[in-house]
Amino acid sequence: MEFDELLKIAQNTVNERRLSRLATAGTVAAAILTDKGNVYTGVCIDTPAGMGFCAEHSAIAAMVTAGESKIVKLAATGVDDNGKGCAPCGRCREFINCIHDENYLCQVILEDGSITTIGELLPHRL
Repeated sequence: MEFDELLKIAQNTVNERRLSRLATAGTVAAAILTDKGNVYTGVCIDTPAGMGFCAEHSAIAAMVTAGESKIVKLAATGVDDNGKGCAPCGRCREFINCIHDENYLCQVILEDGSITTIGELLPHRL
């Protein structure tokens, strides 16, 4: 699967909405492609005091629930990203790296359309 298709899946998953007076969801969405060719999606959930989680975490939870852990490609985008990719935050980079020993090779599409890897974004990983 090419990045343009994976990014389109992420774009179609963005669904900004208010869950409650304290929580919103869907301002960022992620689509991940596994080594088995499956795609998992997720959205962020934002709450006070940092109790929410990122779209990448949500997609990874769906992937792990389905019995997979190796990510080949990641595309994430948000309501303010004009349909472009966005790099995972530091917490997500670490999380992706921890889920499978080879996930540092996971390719990521960035805002400028360039492709990098989790290893390049997280050069001093454990």
